[in-house]
Amino acid sequence: MDSYESAPQHIASSRLKDYFIGATPLQKRLESVRKQTSFVPTPPRRKIPQCSQLQEDNDPQKVAFLLHKQWTLYSLTPLYKFSYTNLKEYASLLSAFIAAEKQKGLAVEVGEDFNIKVTFSTLLGMKGTQRDPEAFLVQILSKSQLPSENREHKVLWTGWFCCIFGDSLLETVSEDFTCVPLFLANGAETNTAIVGTWFQKTFDCYFSPLAINAFNLSWMAAMWTACKMDQYMAATEFLWSVPCSPQSLDISYAIHPEDAKALWDSVHKTPGEVTQEEVDLFMDCLYSHFHRHFKIHLSATRLVRVSTSVASAHTDGKIKILCHKYLIGVLAYLTELAIFQID
Repeated sequence: MDSYESAPQHIASSRLKDYFIGATPLQKRLESVRKQTSFVPTPPRRKIPQCSQLQEDNDPQKVAFLLHKQWTLYSLTPLYKFSYTNLKEYASLLSAFIAAEKQKGLAVEVGEDFNIKVTFSTLLGMKGTQRDPEAFLVQILSKSQLPSENREHKVLWTGWFCCIFGDSLLETVSEDFTCVPLFLANGAETNTAIVGTWFQKTFDCYFSPLAINAFNLSWMAAMWTACKMDQYMAATEFLWSVPCSPQSLDISYAIHPEDAKALWDSVHKTPGEVTQEEVDLFMDCLYSHFHRHFKIHLSATRLVRVSTSVASAHTDGKIKILCHKYLIGVLAYLTELAIFQID
């Protein structure tokens, strides 16, 4: 089980806010649109995640790289005047920006010799509909000193931008803007902050950390349990936090994935969909089962982590995607949450 330490996260979050604060001109221009647009964060029903036909265009090597890593989530306002034809230029500009920040003495974690390379590349097929913009990947790599034929680059930091079924946002902005509201980062937070600053200055956008509350974790638990798996790779696990002094107490609850699926099937009545009523009933059954065995009311605690064979998510905005088959489905729900936060 992953371990999460609360104190360092609070320190890091405040450090990132130093970079990601201040309303941009784009935010001000979006205000009138937001007042006219209603993003619904919790519809009464959602489709059970399915494998997208567009995933057939995916690069298997890139997809494999994205799986089983812990990503930190951010929402992102639309990019102004971003062009997919200029990715090589953006890589050069960002590399120069990192070098300039290093010379200022900022804590950019790129290695002592600062021998780095920045790459931008598209993630083909990483979309829900043809209308969604292409997802793209940004990486900071360390250059090897070996001859070119033996050269290998070590990945120091990775971030990727995507929009999965983002119609509610795409309909509100002009063609000058590229909507990739979900940003996922893996690597040193100092590098995330530097990259975020460059994007904000270059494309007039705004990043914001994307937390996942207990309500949405419950939806994730239900939707991911509902997914049909060819093979279960991990137990279904829940982690609740009990507020107490002087130190909080965590309660971990692991269930065999087939038992969790059987419980879901017993409350599931709408083929192909998950409803709010079913989510509530699914969680209530778990609470009742736990109370019957341990005499503890989990309803008085706070759900902070959910882990299934599909994915693992934590309330502090950390996620691991474990199953290629449901990659698009997981990203679709995260895109929905990111769009709502932009509003």
